[in-house]
Amino acid sequence: MLDGQRIGVIIPALNEEQSIAHVIEEIPSCVDEIVIVDNGSTDRTSERALSAGATVLHEPQQGYGYACLRGIHHLQDRKIDVVVFIDGDYSDHPEELIELIAPIFEGKADLVIGSRMIGERETGAMLPQALFGNWLATTLIRIFWSQKFTDLGPFRAIHMTSLLQLQMKDCTYGWTVEMQIKAAKYKLRCMEVPVRYRKRIGKSKITGTLIGTVKASAKILYTIFRYALAS
Repeated sequence: MLDGQRIGVIIPALNEEQSIAHVIEEIPSCVDEIVIVDNGSTDRTSERALSAGATVLHEPQQGYGYACLRGIHHLQDRKIDVVVFIDGDYSDHPEELIELIAPIFEGKADLVIGSRMIGERETGAMLPQALFGNWLATTLIRIFWSQKFTDLGPFRAIHMTSLLQLQMKDCTYGWTVEMQIKAAKYKLRCMEVPVRYRKRIGKSKITGTLIGTVKASAKILYTIFRYALAS
């Protein structure tokens, strides 16, 4: 299945010292490089990631998109063919990476989203505001671009060629929705696979706070309508 192609994993991380080693250690051995992008942690995230065998980069400008863009630039130089994104909070199951990359290596997809909506979710792992936000955003994508998604989940895989084609710009909360909108616009072959989802270790920086929820929701909706009006 792997066909000689190189796999890289990008894990944006901010104060995830309790969980980051668990994530790294459970990533399958087929991965060529695991990159932790420390987005300004004040704890021992970087130290624990290094001890677990990951490459650690530092991105001082805080924002999920900033961290992802830093990781992409690094993996592009390393000649990586397929990029997998996963959060550093241990809410996803890293071993399911195999299911995400399979459709890409089989030539069936360019982008694969790990969907928590069609997978198994631990009770309480996703708060009501996150469930509603996912439903609203994916419904709008279907209305505007005729592409069916069920989730904006961060656990995803994409071929590097397709990723570079998207020319990703968003630096904060709109990163995942921007990728899916552009994938639909550029007619990439998109798939979803069910993934399991559990309660994260530690407190969410987004849905764990009122201000984080408001900012993320506003940015996601702004991104959707900006691209819709520009179409």
